[in-house]
Amino acid sequence: MPGVPVNSPIVAAIGTAAPATAGHALAGRFYSEMAVGGFSHVDGSIGFYTQIAALLRPEFRVLDYGAGRGEQIADDPSPYRRALQNFQGRCAHVEGCDVAPAVLTNPYLDHAEIIDPAAALPYADNSFDLIVSRYVFEHVDDPEQVSRELLRVVRPGGWICAVTPNSYGYVAIASRLVPNRRHVAALKSAQPDRKAEDVFPTRYRLNTRAALQRYFGGRADIHVYRASAEPAYHFGKPWLYAGFKLLHRLLPDVLHSQLFIFMRKRAS
Repeated sequence: MPGVPVNSPIVAAIGTAAPATAGHALAGRFYSEMAVGGFSHVDGSIGFYTQIAALLRPEFRVLDYGAGRGEQIADDPSPYRRALQNFQGRCAHVEGCDVAPAVLTNPYLDHAEIIDPAAALPYADNSFDLIVSRYVFEHVDDPEQVSRELLRVVRPGGWICAVTPNSYGYVAIASRLVPNRRHVAALKSAQPDRKAEDVFPTRYRLNTRAALQRYFGGRADIHVYRASAEPAYHFGKPWLYAGFKLLHRLLPDVLHSQLFIFMRKRAS
């Protein structure tokens, strides 16, 4: 595997992939390189988790904040991307927490806890070297509480890494136009491969650079970039997929659909 040593934990973790989805097959029509490793050159998950891989160390304790059932790994048809997102065997401990009981069934965690987002996290101060949060910040009701708790449980010098929709991107704007009670039905059409159990109410209170600076900036150094990966909300229509792909090329930076966030807690 180019760029990855043969004895890498990422290579060792590659297993049988989930069956290819209709969305994956459609993407392959627009990104021919997907035939090589199952992902495109603009794949957001590859970029995000590669940055995390550069930070990860064998002795680290990692918290997956909002781990869910592990659907991003279990349902992924790309073996390489599955392995890159799976931290087991690549660090000392993988903890997971979520408001949903499904987290207790997540096979990619060493231990899991169901949490109350309004209460303190069930971990001691400075418990983790690295916190990962994938598409959770858009669901946060109380950003002050969440930021305080994440900063409390990550050690000084440790990292909080998150990916979430950009509040000014078209995905977030469209989401806010649809009432939360209709999100499952809307996503069933717009994103055919999405499962109902993976859809949660959105708030968009922690999805801008300004919000991140407000809630985390007092105690962490914040690094953020915006990008748009392959179109995800295409209704299974090739012409719409092509239109969104063109849109992604034309969008100014501030309107790109995703925020990629890396925050390092200061030593003092």
